[in-house]
Amino acid sequence: MLLKTRGTPHRIGGPIVAKLTRNRFADDPCKILIVEDGSIGESPDFKAVLTSAPVSQRIDMPSVYSVGTFDHLAEDDIVVVNSDGSINTLYRTKSFQNFLLATERCNSNCLMCSQPPKDRDDTDYLYGVYSQLIPMIPKDCAELGITGGEPTLMGERFFSLLDMIKKELPETEIHCLTNGRTFAWKNIAQRLERVGLRRLMLGIPLYADHYQVHDYIVQAPHAFHQTIRGLYNLAAFDQRLEIRVVLHRQSLPRLTRLAKFIFMNLPFVEHVAFMGLENQGYTPHNIDKLWIDPADYMNELGEAADFLSGHGINVSIYNSQLCLMPETLWKYNKRSISDWKNIYVAECVNCAMLERCGGLFASCANMHSQHLKAFEQVEVKDLIVN
Repeated sequence: MLLKTRGTPHRIGGPIVAKLTRNRFADDPCKILIVEDGSIGESPDFKAVLTSAPVSQRIDMPSVYSVGTFDHLAEDDIVVVNSDGSINTLYRTKSFQNFLLATERCNSNCLMCSQPPKDRDDTDYLYGVYSQLIPMIPKDCAELGITGGEPTLMGERFFSLLDMIKKELPETEIHCLTNGRTFAWKNIAQRLERVGLRRLMLGIPLYADHYQVHDYIVQAPHAFHQTIRGLYNLAAFDQRLEIRVVLHRQSLPRLTRLAKFIFMNLPFVEHVAFMGLENQGYTPHNIDKLWIDPADYMNELGEAADFLSGHGINVSIYNSQLCLMPETLWKYNKRSISDWKNIYVAECVNCAMLERCGGLFASCANMHSQHLKAFEQVEVKDLIVN
Protein backbone atom coordinates (compact mmCIF):
# COMPACT_ATOMS: atom_id res chain seq x y z
CA MET A 1 0.00 0.00 0.00
CA LEU A 2 1.24 3.46 -0.89
CA LEU A 3 1.69 6.18 1.71
CA LYS A 4 3.02 8.74 -0.72
CA THR A 5 2.76 9.83 -4.32
CA ARG A 6 4.12 12.68 -6.41
CA GLY A 7 3.35 15.08 -9.24
CA THR A 8 4.39 18.42 -10.72
CA PRO A 9 3.87 21.28 -8.25
CA HIS A 10 2.42 24.69 -9.07
CA ARG A 11 2.30 27.56 -6.55
CA ILE A 12 3.12 25.29 -3.58
CA GLY A 13 5.17 27.63 -1.44
CA GLY A 14 5.38 25.42 1.65
CA PRO A 15 3.79 22.37 3.27
CA ILE A 16 -0.03 22.31 2.95
CA VAL A 17 -1.77 20.05 5.47
CA ALA A 18 -5.48 19.33 4.93
CA LYS A 19 -8.19 16.70 4.59
CA LEU A 20 -9.00 15.35 1.13
CA THR A 21 -12.26 15.35 -0.79
CA ARG A 22 -13.34 14.22 -4.23
CA ASN A 23 -16.47 16.36 -4.08
CA ARG A 24 -15.68 19.29 -6.37
CA PHE A 25 -18.96 20.98 -5.41
CA ALA A 26 -17.99 21.20 -1.72
CA ASP A 27 -16.00 24.44 -2.18
CA ASP A 28 -14.26 23.99 1.17
CA PRO A 29 -11.21 26.27 1.58
CA CYS A 30 -9.98 24.00 4.39
CA LYS A 31 -9.79 20.89 2.17
CA ILE A 32 -7.71 19.64 -0.74
CA LEU A 33 -9.65 18.57 -3.84
CA ILE A 34 -8.73 15.43 -5.81
CA VAL A 35 -9.62 15.60 -9.52
CA GLU A 36 -9.11 12.18 -11.12
CA ASP A 37 -10.73 12.66 -14.54
CA GLY A 38 -8.31 15.35 -15.66
CA SER A 39 -10.97 18.05 -16.04
CA ILE A 40 -10.48 20.78 -13.44
CA GLY A 41 -12.82 23.45 -14.82
CA GLU A 42 -13.07 26.84 -13.11
CA SER A 43 -10.70 27.60 -10.23
CA PRO A 44 -12.48 25.92 -7.30
CA ASP A 45 -12.49 27.27 -3.76
CA PHE A 46 -10.18 24.77 -2.07
CA LYS A 47 -6.88 24.91 -0.21
CA ALA A 48 -5.20 23.09 -3.11
CA VAL A 49 -6.00 20.79 -6.04
CA LEU A 50 -4.40 17.43 -6.84
CA THR A 51 -5.01 16.13 -10.34
CA SER A 52 -3.93 13.61 -12.94
CA ALA A 53 -4.22 16.40 -15.57
CA PRO A 54 -1.01 17.63 -17.20
CA VAL A 55 0.55 20.86 -15.99
CA SER A 56 -0.54 22.51 -19.26
CA GLN A 57 -4.04 22.71 -17.69
CA ARG A 58 -2.81 24.54 -14.60
CA ILE A 59 -5.10 26.94 -12.77
CA ASP A 60 -4.15 29.94 -10.68
CA MET A 61 -4.04 28.27 -7.27
CA PRO A 62 -1.85 25.81 -5.32
CA SER A 63 -1.98 22.53 -7.20
CA VAL A 64 -0.09 19.38 -8.16
CA TYR A 65 -0.41 17.97 -11.69
CA SER A 66 0.30 14.65 -13.40
CA VAL A 67 -0.18 12.72 -10.15
CA GLY A 68 0.20 9.03 -10.97
CA THR A 69 -2.42 7.51 -8.67
CA PHE A 70 -4.96 8.35 -6.01
CA ASP A 71 -6.08 4.77 -5.39
CA HIS A 72 -4.64 4.70 -1.87
CA LEU A 73 -6.43 7.89 -0.75
CA ALA A 74 -9.91 7.94 0.80
CA GLU A 75 -12.35 10.73 1.61
CA ASP A 76 -11.16 12.78 4.60
CA ASP A 77 -7.70 11.23 4.68
CA ILE A 78 -5.20 13.88 5.75
CA VAL A 79 -2.11 14.60 3.64
CA VAL A 80 0.74 17.06 3.45
CA VAL A 81 1.50 18.50 0.01
CA ASN A 82 5.10 19.67 -0.27
CA SER A 83 6.74 22.23 -2.51
CA ASP A 84 8.54 19.49 -4.48
CA GLY A 85 5.20 17.94 -5.50
CA SER A 86 5.33 15.04 -3.05
CA ILE A 87 2.05 14.11 -1.37
CA ASN A 88 2.53 12.22 1.90
CA THR A 89 -0.34 10.54 3.71
CA LEU A 90 -0.45 11.61 7.37
CA TYR A 91 -3.71 10.05 8.58
CA ARG A 92 -5.95 7.39 7.03
CA THR A 93 -9.57 7.38 8.14
CA LYS A 94 -10.04 3.67 7.40
CA SER A 95 -6.97 2.50 9.31
CA PHE A 96 -6.35 1.77 12.99
CA GLN A 97 -2.58 1.95 12.47
CA ASN A 98 -1.82 5.64 12.01
CA PHE A 99 1.44 7.06 13.31
CA LEU A 100 3.58 10.19 13.53
CA LEU A 101 7.19 9.87 12.35
CA ALA A 102 8.66 12.29 14.89
CA THR A 103 12.17 12.44 13.38
CA GLU A 104 14.52 10.31 11.31
CA ARG A 105 17.44 11.12 13.63
CA CYS A 106 18.54 8.53 16.18
CA ASN A 107 21.23 8.08 18.84
CA SER A 108 21.40 4.33 18.18
CA ASN A 109 22.27 2.53 14.96
CA CYS A 110 20.74 -0.94 15.34
CA LEU A 111 21.96 -3.81 13.19
CA MET A 112 18.37 -4.57 12.12
CA CYS A 113 16.99 -1.02 11.96
CA SER A 114 14.15 -0.98 9.42
CA GLN A 115 14.45 2.79 8.94
CA PRO A 116 18.13 3.76 9.17
CA PRO A 117 18.70 7.13 10.83
CA LYS A 118 19.50 10.23 8.81
CA ASP A 119 21.88 12.85 10.14
CA ARG A 120 19.76 15.89 9.47
CA ASP A 121 17.57 18.07 11.65
CA ASP A 122 14.06 17.50 10.35
CA THR A 123 12.27 18.61 13.51
CA ASP A 124 11.33 22.10 12.27
CA TYR A 125 9.48 20.66 9.30
CA LEU A 126 7.85 17.73 11.11
CA TYR A 127 6.81 19.74 14.15
CA GLY A 128 5.18 22.29 11.86
CA VAL A 129 3.32 19.59 9.96
CA TYR A 130 2.10 17.75 13.07
CA SER A 131 1.05 20.96 14.79
CA GLN A 132 -1.43 21.36 11.92
CA LEU A 133 -2.32 17.67 11.73
CA ILE A 134 -3.18 16.85 15.34
CA PRO A 135 -6.23 19.17 15.61
CA MET A 136 -7.57 17.64 12.35
CA ILE A 137 -7.45 14.03 13.55
CA PRO A 138 -10.95 12.70 14.34
CA LYS A 139 -11.71 12.78 18.06
CA ASP A 140 -12.77 9.13 17.96
CA CYS A 141 -9.31 8.00 16.82
CA ALA A 142 -8.74 4.84 18.88
CA GLU A 143 -4.94 4.67 18.75
CA LEU A 144 -2.06 6.72 17.42
CA GLY A 145 1.59 5.70 17.18
CA ILE A 146 4.69 7.85 17.54
CA THR A 147 7.89 6.53 16.03
CA GLY A 148 11.24 7.53 14.55
CA GLY A 149 14.23 7.63 14.56
CA GLU A 150 14.25 8.49 18.21
CA PRO A 151 11.28 10.74 19.04
CA THR A 152 12.86 12.26 22.15
CA LEU A 153 15.54 13.87 19.96
CA MET A 154 12.87 16.44 19.09
CA GLY A 155 13.71 17.91 22.49
CA GLU A 156 11.07 20.17 24.00
CA ARG A 157 9.00 19.84 20.82
CA PHE A 158 8.40 16.17 21.68
CA PHE A 159 6.64 17.20 24.88
CA SER A 160 4.78 19.99 23.09
CA LEU A 161 3.36 17.41 20.66
CA LEU A 162 2.27 15.25 23.58
CA ASP A 163 0.61 18.29 25.15
CA MET A 164 -1.28 18.87 21.89
CA ILE A 165 -2.34 15.24 21.70
CA LYS A 166 -3.56 15.33 25.30
CA LYS A 167 -5.67 18.40 24.52
CA GLU A 168 -7.01 17.40 21.10
CA LEU A 169 -7.28 13.60 21.48
CA PRO A 170 -8.01 12.93 25.16
CA GLU A 171 -9.55 9.48 24.51
CA THR A 172 -6.87 8.21 22.11
CA GLU A 173 -4.38 5.53 23.18
CA ILE A 174 -0.84 6.67 22.32
CA HIS A 175 1.98 4.19 21.71
CA CYS A 176 5.46 5.72 21.41
CA LEU A 177 8.49 3.72 20.24
CA THR A 178 11.65 5.03 21.91
CA ASN A 179 14.99 3.47 22.84
CA GLY A 180 14.54 4.97 26.31
CA ARG A 181 18.10 6.24 26.57
CA THR A 182 17.19 9.92 26.88
CA PHE A 183 15.21 9.13 30.04
CA ALA A 184 18.43 8.11 31.79
CA TRP A 185 18.45 11.79 32.73
CA LYS A 186 15.90 12.10 35.51
CA ASN A 187 14.77 15.58 34.51
CA ILE A 188 13.65 14.24 31.10
CA ALA A 189 11.54 11.52 32.71
CA GLN A 190 10.16 14.14 35.10
CA ARG A 191 9.29 16.38 32.15
CA LEU A 192 7.26 13.54 30.63
CA GLU A 193 5.45 13.04 33.92
CA ARG A 194 4.41 16.72 33.89
CA VAL A 195 2.62 16.18 30.56
CA GLY A 196 0.29 13.82 32.43
CA LEU A 197 -0.69 11.77 29.38
CA ARG A 198 -2.05 8.67 31.10
CA ARG A 199 -3.01 6.97 27.84
CA LEU A 200 0.66 6.92 26.73
CA MET A 201 2.57 3.63 26.51
CA LEU A 202 6.32 3.69 25.83
CA GLY A 203 7.69 0.75 23.84
CA ILE A 204 11.39 0.35 24.67
CA PRO A 205 13.73 -2.26 23.16
CA LEU A 206 15.92 -4.46 25.35
CA TYR A 207 17.83 -7.14 23.49
CA ALA A 208 19.84 -8.93 26.18
CA ASP A 209 20.46 -9.19 29.90
CA HIS A 210 24.14 -8.38 29.31
CA TYR A 211 25.36 -4.93 28.35
CA GLN A 212 27.88 -6.04 25.73
CA VAL A 213 25.29 -7.94 23.71
CA HIS A 214 22.69 -5.16 23.82
CA ASP A 215 25.26 -2.46 23.01
CA TYR A 216 26.54 -4.46 20.05
CA ILE A 217 23.05 -4.95 18.63
CA VAL A 218 22.20 -1.24 18.90
CA GLN A 219 25.74 -0.21 17.91
CA ALA A 220 25.99 2.37 20.69
CA PRO A 221 28.29 2.27 23.74
CA HIS A 222 26.65 2.58 27.17
CA ALA A 223 23.20 2.06 25.59
CA PHE A 224 22.28 -0.82 27.93
CA HIS A 225 23.01 1.13 31.10
CA GLN A 226 21.23 4.22 29.78
CA THR A 227 18.19 2.16 28.80
CA ILE A 228 17.97 0.44 32.19
CA ARG A 229 18.42 3.75 34.02
CA GLY A 230 15.78 5.27 31.75
CA LEU A 231 13.33 2.46 32.54
CA TYR A 232 13.81 2.97 36.28
CA ASN A 233 13.39 6.73 36.00
CA LEU A 234 10.21 6.30 33.97
CA ALA A 235 8.85 3.75 36.43
CA ALA A 236 9.57 6.15 39.30
CA PHE A 237 7.27 8.65 37.58
CA ASP A 238 4.58 6.03 37.01
CA GLN A 239 4.87 5.80 33.22
CA ARG A 240 3.40 2.85 31.32
CA LEU A 241 6.15 0.66 29.85
CA GLU A 242 6.50 -2.10 27.30
CA ILE A 243 9.69 -4.05 26.48
CA ARG A 244 10.29 -5.02 22.84
CA VAL A 245 12.68 -7.79 21.80
CA VAL A 246 13.51 -8.36 18.12
CA LEU A 247 14.31 -12.03 17.50
CA HIS A 248 17.50 -12.77 15.55
CA ARG A 249 20.84 -14.52 15.79
CA GLN A 250 22.29 -11.97 18.24
CA SER A 251 19.36 -11.79 20.68
CA LEU A 252 18.27 -15.45 20.77
CA PRO A 253 21.15 -17.11 22.67
CA ARG A 254 20.29 -15.19 25.88
CA LEU A 255 16.52 -14.95 25.35
CA THR A 256 15.51 -17.03 28.38
CA ARG A 257 18.01 -15.21 30.59
CA LEU A 258 16.61 -11.92 29.32
CA ALA A 259 13.09 -13.04 30.28
CA LYS A 260 14.29 -13.84 33.80
CA PHE A 261 16.17 -10.52 33.96
CA ILE A 262 13.00 -8.64 33.05
CA PHE A 263 11.00 -10.47 35.73
CA MET A 264 13.62 -9.96 38.43
CA ASN A 265 14.67 -6.39 37.61
CA LEU A 266 11.80 -4.80 35.64
CA PRO A 267 8.63 -6.21 37.22
CA PHE A 268 6.85 -2.89 36.63
CA VAL A 269 6.59 -3.33 32.84
CA GLU A 270 3.06 -3.92 31.54
CA HIS A 271 3.91 -5.91 28.44
CA VAL A 272 6.73 -7.74 26.67
CA ALA A 273 6.58 -8.14 22.88
CA PHE A 274 8.77 -10.65 21.03
CA MET A 275 9.07 -9.52 17.43
CA GLY A 276 9.98 -11.21 14.15
CA LEU A 277 12.62 -9.65 11.92
CA GLU A 278 11.77 -7.17 9.17
CA ASN A 279 13.94 -7.47 6.05
CA GLN A 280 14.36 -3.77 5.43
CA GLY A 281 16.80 -0.95 6.11
CA TYR A 282 20.02 -2.33 7.62
CA THR A 283 18.77 -5.92 7.89
CA PRO A 284 19.64 -7.05 4.33
CA HIS A 285 23.18 -5.69 4.81
CA ASN A 286 23.60 -7.60 8.09
CA ILE A 287 21.59 -10.67 7.20
CA ASP A 288 24.42 -13.12 7.96
CA LYS A 289 24.62 -11.73 11.50
CA LEU A 290 20.85 -11.79 12.00
CA TRP A 291 18.92 -14.43 10.12
CA ILE A 292 17.62 -17.58 11.76
CA ASP A 293 14.64 -19.42 10.32
CA PRO A 294 11.83 -18.67 12.82
CA ALA A 295 10.89 -22.35 12.87
CA ASP A 296 14.28 -23.04 14.45
CA TYR A 297 13.90 -20.75 17.47
CA MET A 298 10.44 -21.69 18.70
CA ASN A 299 11.80 -23.63 21.71
CA GLU A 300 13.70 -20.60 23.00
CA LEU A 301 10.78 -18.29 22.25
CA GLY A 302 8.32 -20.59 23.97
CA GLU A 303 10.49 -20.91 27.07
CA ALA A 304 10.88 -17.11 27.39
CA ALA A 305 7.22 -16.32 26.68
CA ASP A 306 5.88 -19.00 29.05
CA PHE A 307 8.22 -17.89 31.83
CA LEU A 308 7.10 -14.27 31.69
CA SER A 309 3.43 -15.14 31.29
CA GLY A 310 3.64 -17.60 34.14
CA HIS A 311 4.97 -14.82 36.35
CA GLY A 312 2.12 -12.44 35.56
CA ILE A 313 3.63 -10.32 32.77
CA ASN A 314 1.56 -9.83 29.60
CA VAL A 315 3.32 -11.32 26.58
CA SER A 316 2.75 -11.00 22.83
CA ILE A 317 4.46 -12.46 19.78
CA TYR A 318 4.48 -10.08 16.83
CA ASN A 319 5.33 -10.56 13.15
CA SER A 320 5.15 -14.35 13.21
CA GLN A 321 3.16 -16.97 11.32
CA LEU A 322 0.92 -19.53 13.04
CA CYS A 323 2.15 -22.44 10.93
CA LEU A 324 5.65 -22.02 12.38
CA MET A 325 4.50 -21.94 16.00
CA PRO A 326 3.52 -24.74 18.37
CA GLU A 327 -0.17 -24.49 19.16
CA THR A 328 0.77 -23.69 22.79
CA LEU A 329 2.18 -20.33 21.62
CA TRP A 330 -0.84 -19.28 19.56
CA LYS A 331 -2.36 -17.53 22.58
CA TYR A 332 0.48 -14.99 22.42
CA ASN A 333 0.32 -14.37 18.68
CA LYS A 334 -0.98 -10.99 17.49
CA ARG A 335 -1.74 -9.64 14.03
CA SER A 336 0.70 -6.80 14.44
CA ILE A 337 2.13 -5.85 11.04
CA SER A 338 0.89 -2.47 9.85
CA ASP A 339 -1.74 -2.85 7.14
CA TRP A 340 0.25 -0.85 4.60
CA LYS A 341 3.17 -3.32 4.68
CA ASN A 342 1.38 -6.61 5.47
CA ILE A 343 1.32 -9.40 2.88
CA TYR A 344 0.57 -13.12 2.52
CA VAL A 345 2.71 -15.18 0.15
CA ALA A 346 1.60 -17.92 -2.24
CA GLU A 347 1.87 -20.61 0.46
CA CYS A 348 -0.74 -18.72 2.51
CA VAL A 349 -3.49 -18.27 -0.07
CA ASN A 350 -5.49 -21.41 0.70
CA CYS A 351 -4.72 -21.54 4.43
CA ALA A 352 -7.73 -22.11 6.68
CA MET A 353 -6.09 -19.96 9.40
CA LEU A 354 -5.44 -16.96 7.16
CA GLU A 355 -7.79 -14.65 9.07
CA ARG A 356 -6.05 -15.39 12.39
CA CYS A 357 -2.46 -15.28 11.16
CA GLY A 358 -0.33 -12.16 11.18
CA GLY A 359 1.19 -12.79 7.75
CA LEU A 360 4.51 -11.30 6.70
CA PHE A 361 6.16 -7.97 6.06
CA ALA A 362 6.15 -6.99 2.39
CA SER A 363 9.95 -6.79 2.68
CA CYS A 364 10.02 -10.50 3.59
CA ALA A 365 8.34 -11.69 0.38
CA ASN A 366 11.61 -13.27 -0.74
CA MET A 367 13.14 -13.91 2.68
CA HIS A 368 10.99 -15.96 5.01
CA SER A 369 10.89 -19.35 6.69
CA GLN A 370 11.26 -22.40 4.51
CA HIS A 371 8.61 -24.10 6.65
CA LEU A 372 5.52 -22.04 5.79
CA LYS A 373 2.63 -24.42 5.29
CA ALA A 374 -1.08 -23.80 4.76
CA PHE A 375 -3.47 -25.35 7.27
CA GLU A 376 -6.20 -27.46 5.74
CA GLN A 377 -9.74 -27.11 7.08
CA VAL A 378 -9.69 -30.59 8.62
CA GLU A 379 -6.52 -29.74 10.56
CA VAL A 380 -8.13 -26.61 11.97
CA LYS A 381 -11.17 -28.59 13.14
CA ASP A 382 -8.88 -31.06 14.89
CA LEU A 383 -7.00 -28.22 16.59
CA ILE A 384 -10.22 -26.64 17.82
CA VAL A 385 -11.49 -29.99 19.18
CA ASN A 386 -8.20 -30.65 20.97
